[in-house]
Amino acid sequence: MLANIIVAIIWMGVLAYAVFGGADFGSGFWDLLAGSDRKGAAVRKQIDRSIGPVWEANHVWLIFILAYLWTAFPTAFATIVTGLFVPFVGVAVGIVFRGAAFVFRKSSVSVHQARFFGILFSVSSVITPFFLGAAIGSLASGRVTADRVNDPISSWIAPTPILGGVLAVGTCAWLSAVFMARDSARAGNVLMADYFAVRALITGVIIGAVALAGIFVLRADAPTLADQLQRRGAPLIAISAFAGLATMVMLRRERYARARIPAIIAVVAVVIGWGVGQYPWILVDEVRIEDAAAQDSVLIALLIAFAVATLIAVPSLVLLLGLTERGSLSSNRTLPDSSQALLDRITS
Repeated sequence: MLANIIVAIIWMGVLAYAVFGGADFGSGFWDLLAGSDRKGAAVRKQIDRSIGPVWEANHVWLIFILAYLWTAFPTAFATIVTGLFVPFVGVAVGIVFRGAAFVFRKSSVSVHQARFFGILFSVSSVITPFFLGAAIGSLASGRVTADRVNDPISSWIAPTPILGGVLAVGTCAWLSAVFMARDSARAGNVLMADYFAVRALITGVIIGAVALAGIFVLRADAPTLADQLQRRGAPLIAISAFAGLATMVMLRRERYARARIPAIIAVVAVVIGWGVGQYPWILVDEVRIEDAAAQDSVLIALLIAFAVATLIAVPSLVLLLGLTERGSLSSNRTLPDSSQALLDRITS
């Protein structure tokens, strides 16, 4: 019972990271496709304004997930990390390079430096969710075995992991476009709001096509997950599909603020569906959640720590998001005059 409660808490962190971190990573995807310095200037300005105040806070969820998984399920955690060493290194490298590049682009002293860090930021924003999705796909398809004898390449270069990586990148890009359409509309930039809305519509259609093709991939490559998705996970997949369609309709009608709600529901439903499809396994077909859990005293300590953290951290995060929502925070206010002048030169 305690182990399942801890898993539910961990899953709350996964959901938060999928929504907030996903939209954050997706912004880099659009930065990459924005075009040349002059052509993509308005897009990159909007990206900086949208993610500047909150991008660092999103990784709190990832740290929380790893810390709780490590403490509550130490043996399984060791197996997962060693079995998926390569994609996890890719995730770590992407997160570090992305954060550094985002800061250094604004602090660059030349256009060439700013352009280099801009490319690094964009590429890192794409490879990070891809490796995360690949790791999830590998775990969900049962490629991580309990004996820890996992090939570092074949464990994640396979149909389901690649599908997971592609869907992760696409979902992040779609969610980010929906969020930034609303941010642009709130700032009074109708053209930019339409720009992101169109890209959200196109990306949504592509993701839907990939997800449909993915049904056949899962049946052949991840039978346990596919079977449970067809049974217990079917309602959640249906909810995600309907929420995604509702988002598309609202975007077409230029109701950008309202479109965010079904977009979040669509992503949350998919992530919960993955959890329901994999339950009760922590290592599919080999190790159950209850069998991998640490002793009860450790799990109780984690519950107490969660309660304390909720009282301390959640109000701060809510305040941060509230200030950002009202436009009270601006990433450009913290720039030195020389850096701001350079940024204006690059994006003009």
